[in-house]
Amino acid sequence: MKKVYILGASLACLFAACKPSVNITVPPTAGDATFTNYMAIGNSLTAGYADNSLYVSGQLNSYPQRLFEQFSLIAVHGAVGDFYQPLLHSDMGYPGPRKELAMVYSCAGDSGLAPIDLASFSADAQDAATYHSAGPNGQINNIGVPGIRVADYSLVSYGALNPYAKRFYNNPNTGTPQSELAFRVSNLHPTFFTMWLGANDVLGYATAGGQGDGSGNALPPAPNYYNTNDITPTTVFDTNFKAAVATAISTGAKGALINIPDITTIPFFTTIPINGLTLTRQGQVDTLTAYYGSINYQFQLGANQFVVRDHNGNVRQSVPGELILLTIPTDSIKCAGWGSYVPIPQKYVITTEELQNIKNATTRFNEIIKGEAFRRNLAYVDMFSYMGTLQSGITFNGINYNANFVTGGAFSLDGVHLTPRGYALVANKIIDAINYQYHATISPVNVNKFDGVKFP
Repeated sequence: MKKVYILGASLACLFAACKPSVNITVPPTAGDATFTNYMAIGNSLTAGYADNSLYVSGQLNSYPQRLFEQFSLIAVHGAVGDFYQPLLHSDMGYPGPRKELAMVYSCAGDSGLAPIDLASFSADAQDAATYHSAGPNGQINNIGVPGIRVADYSLVSYGALNPYAKRFYNNPNTGTPQSELAFRVSNLHPTFFTMWLGANDVLGYATAGGQGDGSGNALPPAPNYYNTNDITPTTVFDTNFKAAVATAISTGAKGALINIPDITTIPFFTTIPINGLTLTRQGQVDTLTAYYGSINYQFQLGANQFVVRDHNGNVRQSVPGELILLTIPTDSIKCAGWGSYVPIPQKYVITTEELQNIKNATTRFNEIIKGEAFRRNLAYVDMFSYMGTLQSGITFNGINYNANFVTGGAFSLDGVHLTPRGYALVANKIIDAINYQYHATISPVNVNKFDGVKFP
């Protein structure tokens, strides 16, 4: 998951100080699994991507890092040695700046905290260089690649196209992600793995405002096969995902397959309400009504549906259930008449039809993931249901986490990826599934000791 650029509105902090505690009632045991060599396979969520960039602190707070730490507490068959990730050199961000909160002024003259690019960003030449692991035989335990899709696992020279992969792929110019996975498995010989793939196979379509076909029912002709702005064809997802799982278990490893969350419930899609056109004076209502003449648009005092342009070029009022992307320039709404006199461009709008495409694809892909977990006798982590509970809130040791942008504690400043606390929550959900499947008693992560969004 990547390519997220945020222009936020005024924000405020809701956290209060607390003293967390975790009660462990049983010693951690491995049960039927062996965690001595752990490998994490996935995309940006696995890599520790946050705040619209990849940086070393994010990597060190990834959920695989948290899992490894808990596996290391197991006396017999627990993780041993070090957990090697393709670490960057700084917190600047790679290849572009990460986001930080700062006081900004809008076109209307008001001010508030909002995400901006890191003011002190400077590119680190070392970060762009090939990563060389300090581990034995150059081992890498976390092969999460920001932006990677299941569709890409059969793409030759993928490492040359994706700078995150190119940094540590063994053969980036001619290999495929599938061949890289095979190499890393043979190199590490993992005894346990986690695989969280598939979100990007629907997210690219969604973050592009539904630009592609969206059906996912048939293989489109080249070059659209690798169109990152469309939903991956189901046949391609099925073939590539099953091949990746087969490779991961080829050394006899046990593991956990994690399904795709409902991406339409994350802050990137829910922060700006579709009825965000607020009219405070009757004169505004009358003027807009007159502006659109005989068109039967309904305007009233208070909240109104935005005026948008759909993919057919038609101008209309939005309808309940549609979504506005967080990438929309908020100053355009405030001062340029977007959503009222100027229709919001279609690339910032998810229509109800496009929303259904996203939900249908997510369901199809999750059925494939679940089927593989059951067929291979692997742990199945229902992250779709778990992340959905963030809408109402998840409480850990007295602290509530929810899906509110910035203030909810779980999501970082890009509205898609997680904070260190969010990744710790994810680690605990995975631990629950592992404990259930393999009769283990792995200790939970103390979520509250990690950071949420940092305020200036």
